[in-house]
Amino acid sequence: MQALAWTTRPRRPGYAGNSLYNVAPDVAVTSAQVDDMPSTTDALGTSQRLAIAGAGIFTAASGLTAAASAPDVARFIVSACALAFLAALVGQSIEQIGERLGPGPTGLLQSSIGNVPELLVAIFALRAGLTTVVQAALVGSVLGTLLLVLGGAFLSGGARHGDQLFRPEAPRMLVTLLTLSVGAALVPTLAARLDTPAVHHVAALSDVTAVVLLLVYAASIPFWLRGGPDKFNTGAAPSAPPSDGGQGLVAGARPLPSSLTGPTAGCWSLRMAITLLAVAGIASGFVSDWFVSSLVPATRSLGISPVFTGLVIVAIASNAVENAAGIRFAWKARPDLAISTILNSPLQITLFLIPVLVLMSPVIGPAHLTLVFPPLLVAALALGVVVVGVVVYDGEYSWLEGVALIALYVIIATAFWWG
Repeated sequence: MQALAWTTRPRRPGYAGNSLYNVAPDVAVTSAQVDDMPSTTDALGTSQRLAIAGAGIFTAASGLTAAASAPDVARFIVSACALAFLAALVGQSIEQIGERLGPGPTGLLQSSIGNVPELLVAIFALRAGLTTVVQAALVGSVLGTLLLVLGGAFLSGGARHGDQLFRPEAPRMLVTLLTLSVGAALVPTLAARLDTPAVHHVAALSDVTAVVLLLVYAASIPFWLRGGPDKFNTGAAPSAPPSDGGQGLVAGARPLPSSLTGPTAGCWSLRMAITLLAVAGIASGFVSDWFVSSLVPATRSLGISPVFTGLVIVAIASNAVENAAGIRFAWKARPDLAISTILNSPLQITLFLIPVLVLMSPVIGPAHLTLVFPPLLVAALALGVVVVGVVVYDGEYSWLEGVALIALYVIIATAFWWG
């Protein structure tokens, strides 16, 4: 089977990612090998051990605090940490399975179960009637990835290597699909807030919108599996200055170091990867239940509003840590890989996760999850997508753009602190 690989193109860092949005390889670099260019095996082995140990320790601690009826705040914090580590472990397990399946099946696997922790949290929250928290968490996951994680990647990569160039074709397509999906998801909100005749049918409108988004998602799969926008990019890529000070993979035609082409100790067996993925998925179910059961009393004790809890805490705990791999790729002078990895996550949420939850909500909980969001959430989501589209359009980023994205996220999060 073809290993999951990313490409390197002449005079530019390679583009691809652990998702549907991969390109046929020119030079194969596995996810295990790209974690740390100078010392790959050690760095990835350490991160793997941390993810496994952290998931095990905090999951056990979450179960113990729940069984011992510990204070709500303690249960909430411990279970949030457990969710973060489990999300990271799910992501790493999918990457390792992708080493055997190839980019196409790996993308389908990533899109289908990559957001398991977040999906389970949303399901338990819907069962508890916390519809507002679920809406805020979904929007917060998109905003956290677009602004906080992407900003962190720009800041880390730009501060270490200077201004970075990347192939803009695939990021532009990702942003285009993200803009369209966000716009479609916001139509029910506009119909309700503008008091149109559809205001009395927002549940049906939300269901129709969810079905259409899932159809768009399904229609996009063959396009990306055939190579995406890079398939039509036959011209030479523009040159880019060396971005890593002569270490590891740099822009230009210089071949990869031979140390990147051999086997690494960071690769798991297929049985181990599947086992850890299954264990992490099952553990996520228990931890999500404990997390949601402590959410309301803990946030009341801390004086935090439910919307802020969903927008920031739930979103970061269940989503952002998994996407921190994009920051690591930027730190290692892999801007194409960093951007495609990060942008893929919010697109999966808007095209797949949100529609699935909308259609499942009548069966799951007491209230139907609709796409009618509070006005400030709508404005924040639209603003985030537009800003990211402007930033990635020119095929270049700097550390200052990263600072600006993070600052915008902080301002938006602060606006929801009071509810």
